[in-house]
Amino acid sequence: MWGGRFAEGPSAIMREINASIPFDKALWRQDIMASKAHAAMLAAQGIVTGADAQAITEGLDRIAGEYEADGVPEDWDLEDIHMTTESRLADLIGAAAGRLHTARSRNDQVATDFRLWVREALDEADRGLSALQRALVIRAGEHEASIMPGFTHLQTAQPITLGHHLMAYYEMIRRDRSRFADARARMDECPLGSAALAGTGFPIDRDATAQALGFARPTANSLDAVSDRDFALDYLAAAGQCALHLSRLAEEFIIWASQPFGFVRLPDALSTGSSIMPQKKNPDAAELVRGHAGRIVGCNMALMMTMKGLPLAYSKDMQDDKPPVFEASGLLALSIAAMEGMVAGSTFRTDRMRQAAELGYATATDLADWLVREADIPFREAHHITGAAVKRAEADGVALDQLPLDVLRKIDKRIDARVYDALSVDASVASRASYGGTAPEQVRRRVAEARRVLGMDE
Repeated sequence: MWGGRFAEGPSAIMREINASIPFDKALWRQDIMASKAHAAMLAAQGIVTGADAQAITEGLDRIAGEYEADGVPEDWDLEDIHMTTESRLADLIGAAAGRLHTARSRNDQVATDFRLWVREALDEADRGLSALQRALVIRAGEHEASIMPGFTHLQTAQPITLGHHLMAYYEMIRRDRSRFADARARMDECPLGSAALAGTGFPIDRDATAQALGFARPTANSLDAVSDRDFALDYLAAAGQCALHLSRLAEEFIIWASQPFGFVRLPDALSTGSSIMPQKKNPDAAELVRGHAGRIVGCNMALMMTMKGLPLAYSKDMQDDKPPVFEASGLLALSIAAMEGMVAGSTFRTDRMRQAAELGYATATDLADWLVREADIPFREAHHITGAAVKRAEADGVALDQLPLDVLRKIDKRIDARVYDALSVDASVASRASYGGTAPEQVRRRVAEARRVLGMDE
């Protein structure tokens, strides 16, 4: 390729550092798709003959079949997927293959191929997250009234429903999907036809190639088009945020599956054993999801650092744009699938959850609220009285609603028998009926709303 300019070939070091075919071969489908669209446009504009365009298209189709069957060959002298395909095309159809590169550069070629690949990754993430949302909604509907402790600082705080807890992750995933959708909308422009950096003198039709490749429009500035990787950074930023949510959900399952909690039995298919301890059932899939989050966030940081100081337009640094995106996409897809399987296949031990809520004095706030509402006691004083009641219940080893009335009245004489209507975990949960609250009726509404949004009842 460089014979017209250089007297000598590249050194072994240059050959190795310069070659991207080991990883950019993943773009072969996008490269052939974009090349076919470009060839069709060149023929429609009279830039190449119809016969040459047909030969190019048929040759590209044959190459696609070869790649599909045998994989992409790695000849480092050809550097990348673009030259690999063009070289094979020349083998198949001869000199006409050289006309394919008319009015384009590898700069706009790779920018287009990479956008096409990231667009598919965005769609894949959205499909996976939709499936995870469905799993969350189904299980939340099953447990709209199942009581568990809600935590702050990982200490028992107030009783909630398991359905409410699961629907919290539905909301996180809803925001993740919106971020992926935003990224897809922003990257819906086609760089093809920007050539190396300045556009081309050939009478090309960029609207035609953009439409053929499913983009809304061509990019408006050729310099920006060939050097822009915002679309990849947008994907990685959304993937990183999503990975954080998946990691939080994974952490919940890890904690819940531990023997001291015993809130959940994980599916055998997503657990492993120990080589020495036969009793172990390890939450390895969840732990790997938690670990993958760090790698995905790291991929985002890696590409940000690659792009941070590059002048316009294209620089070879940008060859390193693809490995972090490819890595993050694979890890994210695995993480989403693992958490969908975990949500769908786990057995929730609601008896243990309820017991933990009852013994954790989760209704202490309800006692304080009752004192404010029924005895007209300022909240700070009610807080003090409730603390004394919790201390006595803890000393006696009973739940708050099991303290005898005479014991409660010794703590504060303004307490009467009506207090027991507020002290059970069932009463506490039912009372949280404000919009977005944990009451079963609210969970039922949120589940129904989510089912409508996801089209689950159609």
